[in-house]
Amino acid sequence: MFKNLKIVVELFEFLKHEKKWWLMPLILVFVLLGALIIFAESSALAPFLYSLF
Repeated sequence: MFKNLKIVVELFEFLKHEKKWWLMPLILVFVLLGALIIFAESSALAPFLYSLF
């Protein structure tokens, strides 16, 4: 668990150091899409979410 947290902290430090803040919206979209896919696998709403893609 803490190893994954270390990777996230390191990613934010890299973005701050390299001034790549324009990547944050892209990362946020990927995280939200991943959460949507995980939610859709175990939900009764899955048939409705699949129609979005």
